[in-house]
Amino acid sequence: MSEPLDSDLATIVDAFAATGVPDWHTLSVESARELEDDVFAPDRDTAVRYTRDVEIDGPHGAVPIRAVRPAVGGELPTVVFYHGGLWALGSLDSVEDICRDIAVRTPAVVLAVDYRLAPEHPFPSGLDDCISAYAWARDNVDAFGGDRTRVSVAGTSAGGNLATGVARFCRDGDIPTPDRQTLLYPMIDDDRTRDSYTENESGPLLSRGAIEHFWEAYLRSPVDRANPYVAPLRGDQSGLPTTTVVTAGFDPIRDEGVAYAETLDATGVDTTHHHYPSMCHGFLSLTDGVAVADEAMDAVADRIVD
Repeated sequence: MSEPLDSDLATIVDAFAATGVPDWHTLSVESARELEDDVFAPDRDTAVRYTRDVEIDGPHGAVPIRAVRPAVGGELPTVVFYHGGLWALGSLDSVEDICRDIAVRTPAVVLAVDYRLAPEHPFPSGLDDCISAYAWARDNVDAFGGDRTRVSVAGTSAGGNLATGVARFCRDGDIPTPDRQTLLYPMIDDDRTRDSYTENESGPLLSRGAIEHFWEAYLRSPVDRANPYVAPLRGDQSGLPTTTVVTAGFDPIRDEGVAYAETLDATGVDTTHHHYPSMCHGFLSLTDGVAVADEAMDAVADRIVD
């Protein structure tokens, strides 16, 4: 590594490790979900005008959405946000704090999507839900004071994979393409021969073992590995929207995020890549205690919408 782990971040990582919490993939799915929700339980310190929960009709049934409206007047751009969690973990509660942060800093209406999770619902069920939520936002976000003509997508980790999958689906079909895609330490490919997997095999906060375990849970069969809606780095990037990619030095999936940013740029997609060598996976959820994360969130908010 070119830089050591940030000292603010190291304090948080050490405190988390001291709790003795096991790695996600060593738990049952149910226990891992409970732990994820407990670790990321919202403190709701960031004040907003309101949050509202709604359900929309998706191809596999109801899709819950939480709208976060900041205390700003007028019609605002919209960000449809997809949480991380290795396609198997995460909820509207676990992602609420980061959505509040984005809503206030941008400002924008943020719609968090509670998509179906693997292994009960492997690919493409979760992506189908995400596409439906984005299409719904294009028609209905004015109910929350959002501008239906300015809708972007964003996501963390596996949610970054889903966000760019939505953008790709829209480009390939007849739904208006998102204005922007913001991919925060995204899971983009399952090639684990890259250096970052060796350098950060044990984390912090995300391990190679967890990634390998949950990739297998997400796929229906090995055939899915060649699908660009599963591994976006393997597809055609032309025609995708303006993109921001954020990567972290101490992250097992760092190198695939870097490769995606470079590939998008080489294809002609307007791409901004922010790399934080002293950060680890998930660091944007730690803005309260990590100064670099706080600065990084400002940079994200500055480009997350048109």
